[in-house]
Amino acid sequence: MILRLRRYRLSLKVAIYALPIVAFGLGWWVWMFVSMVLGRPVLYAPGGHFTQIIFGTVVWGFIAEHYHVTSFDELFRERTGARAAWSACIATVSVLLATLYFSRNATYPRGLLICDVILLLAFTIILHAVFRILCRNRATLLKPTRLLVVGADEFAHEAAGRLRRLSFAPCEIAGYVHLPGQDTFVNGVRIYELEQLGILNSAHGIDEAVIAIHPAQFSQIPRIIKALEHLCLPAKAIVDLGDGIVIREKLFQLGNVQMLDLTSTPAESLDYVLLKRAFDVGFSATVLFLTAPILGLIAAIIRLTSPGPILFTQERIGLNGKPFRMYKFRTMHVSPKTESDTVWTTTDDSRKTIFGSMLRKMSLDELPQFINVLNGDMSVVGPRPERPHFVQKFLHEVTRYNNRHALKVGMTGWAQVNGLRGDTSIEKRVEYDLYYLQNWSFAFDLRIIAMTLVSGLINRNAY
Repeated sequence: MILRLRRYRLSLKVAIYALPIVAFGLGWWVWMFVSMVLGRPVLYAPGGHFTQIIFGTVVWGFIAEHYHVTSFDELFRERTGARAAWSACIATVSVLLATLYFSRNATYPRGLLICDVILLLAFTIILHAVFRILCRNRATLLKPTRLLVVGADEFAHEAAGRLRRLSFAPCEIAGYVHLPGQDTFVNGVRIYELEQLGILNSAHGIDEAVIAIHPAQFSQIPRIIKALEHLCLPAKAIVDLGDGIVIREKLFQLGNVQMLDLTSTPAESLDYVLLKRAFDVGFSATVLFLTAPILGLIAAIIRLTSPGPILFTQERIGLNGKPFRMYKFRTMHVSPKTESDTVWTTTDDSRKTIFGSMLRKMSLDELPQFINVLNGDMSVVGPRPERPHFVQKFLHEVTRYNNRHALKVGMTGWAQVNGLRGDTSIEKRVEYDLYYLQNWSFAFDLRIIAMTLVSGLINRNAY
């Protein structure tokens, strides 16, 4: 079974790596045809495009790996794989454009690059679809792998059912092994006791052994492995640590200790730490520079129209549950800290100033938060930060609420661009925040920023 999967994975990787050669090569002919139809001269030599094909193939190889376009495991998790393919293509074209810019290559036709990338995206999606069909059709023709399932309780029964339902790796249960203290939950197949494994041999037609036991019984694994030794069978163990814990590329070696990372998040990846931080600093500095006159004007009006400080600072909860001071333009009359920290803002809140209401409607009161982004307390994109009082409240009321603090909090987020802002469902917001956590990529951040700009500054839930 593992050998078959490795063959599938290798075939997919080779095919994905070779895609730019096919896509860019065909892109040349498509671009020439379109140019001739439009009556434009074809002045670019094929030799230059050949260099672009070689360089693009190398760049695509690294980026496709990063976005898991080459991952066989992801192939059957997504319906089309279009999201990963789109992100990889956008990243590839960004690198190619940057290279063309810095190399001062003014002769390279931009239309040719567009044809190349469109074909690369289309071929990637088509290849994924073809690969799924071939794997499933081939699975029906192959001899199924006969498994000896170690375990005979409800957990083992459910695990065996999931294995039988694999569309790309057909399996057949040859028998179960009952372990001491287990309630037998299986029937219709031969059941062995652990001590009876000595009677089994190659004549029984067993290809592999799968240990399917509850984590509470993991201490039995050395004894089980020893009992399986004389069969000379490949042995695998099903690891199921419960709902919400997905084990994928999380087992690592630390010295001579093997550790399983149960809460792996994007915040621990180099992309998140370096690329996202570089973008945050550059974007925030640019916005603060360009809006400096507006910031000064807003500050002056607040000073003239309402007694009190210009900036309103409040404690919020950020990455890993750590508190920080968040800055906003003051939009309300000065009130006791106990009130501002524990009371929701309402549509007709009497505490708001007239100018403050205008700022909140256009979200201009949040511009000083770019200072928080520069300081590293926040990011441009991420779950919105909440006050400590409400964090403690929601921790007891909303399932997995604290998981959203595994990422830096942001000025805008996936929940906000989907209308979940202000007096909206906390449960729904957490659902969108967790989706962002599980699917974070730099391209996803850019998409959220674009959606924020397209939706405009005025939001009906901002008050």
